[in-house]
Amino acid sequence: MNNENKRPSASGVSRRTFLGGTAVGAVATGFLSGALRAEEAADAVAGETVVGPGKVAVTLTVNGQSFERELEPRVTLLDALRDHLDLTGAKKVCDRATCGACTVLQDGAPVYSCTVLAIAAQGSEITTIEGLGTEGDMHPIQASFVDNDAQQCGYCTPGFMVATKAFLDAHPNPTMQQIEQGLGGNLCRCGTYNGIKAVLQSGGRA
Repeated sequence: MNNENKRPSASGVSRRTFLGGTAVGAVATGFLSGALRAEEAADAVAGETVVGPGKVAVTLTVNGQSFERELEPRVTLLDALRDHLDLTGAKKVCDRATCGACTVLQDGAPVYSCTVLAIAAQGSEITTIEGLGTEGDMHPIQASFVDNDAQQCGYCTPGFMVATKAFLDAHPNPTMQQIEQGLGGNLCRCGTYNGIKAVLQSGGRA
């Protein structure tokens, strides 16, 4: 048997003793690092008001109107709109921020409402498809989608229209390449992308 690991070095510390001490030190460092991270996390929320898990008062401004509801902090903006405000234009399709069917505007910027907590949307101006126009007074974007038959099943259409509103606000007279890039976050499972020329028709009028 090789006794090399047992033989003390000139300093009086064997190789095994050195390696064992290093391992213990590493473990201790890991525990200390974890404790420090926990302390930092506690400091980060110090002074913040913790709410939940029960319902709390939430005030949302949607399409120019103020709504007060009692919601659990975990409720998403999408669920608040559909289940508590009866605004069902934004669709719950993938529920994981990949399809864009739930797109709404938050202070003019397009967001996936399935990933925004309702409680976090307080203080923002939310615009849904219902806020763009009505059947008797359609927004130019809505009218152009109808003119170009830019939908089939219709699940993606509200999200596309709302995203188009934000896109055209930033690019009033876009090229087709800009449209493809700008609306790349919205998917149509029916594949009716040819109807996207509706965006060209409404450009400059949105």
